[in-house]
Amino acid sequence: MRSVHLHWFTSDQQFLFYIGYGGHDEDMYLHDHVDFSELVIVLNGHATHIVNTEASFIKKGDVFVIDGATSHAYKDPHDFRICNIMYRPDIMTAAGSDLRTSIGYQALFVLEPFYRHIQPFNSKLSLPVSSLEYVASLAAVMIEEYTDKLQGYQTMLRSRFMELVVYLSRQYQNQDRHGIQGNLMHVAKALSFMEDHYLEPLTREQIAGKSGISERHLNRIFQSYYQTTPFAYLLRLRLEHACHLLRTTKGPITEVSYKSGFNDSNYFTRQFNKVYGMSPKTYRQQL
Repeated sequence: MRSVHLHWFTSDQQFLFYIGYGGHDEDMYLHDHVDFSELVIVLNGHATHIVNTEASFIKKGDVFVIDGATSHAYKDPHDFRICNIMYRPDIMTAAGSDLRTSIGYQALFVLEPFYRHIQPFNSKLSLPVSSLEYVASLAAVMIEEYTDKLQGYQTMLRSRFMELVVYLSRQYQNQDRHGIQGNLMHVAKALSFMEDHYLEPLTREQIAGKSGISERHLNRIFQSYYQTTPFAYLLRLRLEHACHLLRTTKGPITEVSYKSGFNDSNYFTRQFNKVYGMSPKTYRQQL
């Protein structure tokens, strides 16, 4: 298996981003991505997609994201043409909170790639013809920008890329899902709700209610997809916010605790110690 680097595809080392068309007439070797994620849009034809050791059928209109640690390949292509967008994960920091908390975004760009890496998982977005035509036209504009490299092309590509991410996230959210894919949407709903309300008092029952399933069922599938529980994920969001406040403000630890969603500053300190191996006070002093 080969490991692929993003700088192999671009001559602009200040902007590590690539977009282009890929036409595969023969099998493509198994490879992984050292330092980037890849958004793949199947524009025409079909092929067998190998992800790690599992094979699935992909066709025109399918859209999926492959993260760096996941190996993949194409076999038995037939009139197979794709658009590849290769990007560093940090480009997603441009996403606003309204997008990061959307169900479609969480499912397509966060959960699916993560779950695809740890075990067999064939879920993907399948675009209808009209939606694929729009996506293809947007990709064509991006490829022209990338090829011509006129002044401001990096800004234009970032903007167009985020437009594409928003559009695909909306399409994913509107797509009917069943079985394991339906479970993914329940997890995405819980994630979206927590991302949007983690500074507020939340109960396990509220989170499960927003996901549309029972607390027990949510815990089970959340653990399966995300390797943690919903409440542990909520705790992580609050602690990350606390770290931000400790770095950027000078308020007392009690104030940081309450502003991060904790009702008990002693509980906050214990959890902080458990996760970061030091007290909030020591964390701030070491900055």
